[in-house]
Amino acid sequence: MGTTLTDQNSVQEEIKSRLKSGNAGYHSVQNLMSSSLLLKNLKIKIYRTIILPVVLCGCETWSLTLREERGLRGFENRVLRRLFGPKRDEVTVEGRKLHMEKLNDLNCSPNVIRVIKSRRVRWTGHVARMGRGEVHTRF
Repeated sequence: MGTTLTDQNSVQEEIKSRLKSGNAGYHSVQNLMSSSLLLKNLKIKIYRTIILPVVLCGCETWSLTLREERGLRGFENRVLRRLFGPKRDEVTVEGRKLHMEKLNDLNCSPNVIRVIKSRRVRWTGHVARMGRGEVHTRF
């Protein structure tokens, strides 16, 4: 997949590239994701095993700003809204957008920012356990 490095040590371009790849991954399985024959739990598993790894490749080395965190959460929310579909109002029978809190309730897995933070901690522990002469770059 590769990594984009800049002279300012910014991961913003890398994250943009990953989100673009994640969107392409979603659109490649869009027929499955929009199918009413698949259960929502299966759609979430497809998201977590096909789309999310593409977005999070190399995330252990990212130092995220608030802006980048919002972009990643926005991507995740858009995909989850597509999976769960619009929320129907029982009174007016109109569809309305699911809010982030409701998405978190429906999706029992940790959000993308928590996943990134846990991977960074795990990677830090891995590097700390290495011997002094063993430190290599991952990419």
